[in-house]
Amino acid sequence: MRFNRAISPIKVLSFDLDDTLYNNHPIILGAIGAMQTYLQSIPQWAAQEDDYWLACRQYIGNTQPHLQSDVTQWRKVALEYGLSQLDLTQEEIERHTQLAYQAFADARSQITVATSVLTLLDKLAQKYTLIAITNGNVEVDKFNLSGVFERVYLAGPDGQAKPAEDLFRRACQDLNVQPQQILHIGDSLDTDVQGANLAGCHSTWLNNQGVNYKYQGLADIEICDIHQLSTLC
Repeated sequence: MRFNRAISPIKVLSFDLDDTLYNNHPIILGAIGAMQTYLQSIPQWAAQEDDYWLACRQYIGNTQPHLQSDVTQWRKVALEYGLSQLDLTQEEIERHTQLAYQAFADARSQITVATSVLTLLDKLAQKYTLIAITNGNVEVDKFNLSGVFERVYLAGPDGQAKPAEDLFRRACQDLNVQPQQILHIGDSLDTDVQGANLAGCHSTWLNNQGVNYKYQGLADIEICDIHQLSTLC
């Protein structure tokens, strides 16, 4: 654990979820695969080029950029758009949109957080209020993080995606704390660290992804393993 700046007394620990508390890469690939398997059962969709889904998603992202802060709505709207370009009735479009997204969502929550991480969170919860702030759309109540967090803030329903300040401000308001009383932990310099810094919160960068980020600012704390947070207990 490396401290780049001194931090003031903390009341709240805020966690990013995907790739911070578990490896999300195989999970998201499995969820996309489940969605694609369903879509390939629709003859009109199966007849399209292999990159049809990506083209639909990109089109909606470009034409309705506000949806990029709500990945659930972005995916649903892209599905509906893609299906609407095929020879389908409106009832079929709506039904396939719902079922294709449900296939994605069900697989998206097939997560098991390591026992050691759950033990760490339990110890931290004895001293701090734990919350989650995520740009993703995972449903925490469907796997073994259920009940761990006092609150879970989702980009889209609860405000603009990190690095926007919305979710951090919402947490401060709901929990009646000052920004500097929140320490946010996440794997991304661009979203987690930049967002926390912009909001006036403290930040911890979990540097374990081997990714080159655009943001040049420093996290207050840098770790390479989530278990290093045990020093905060």
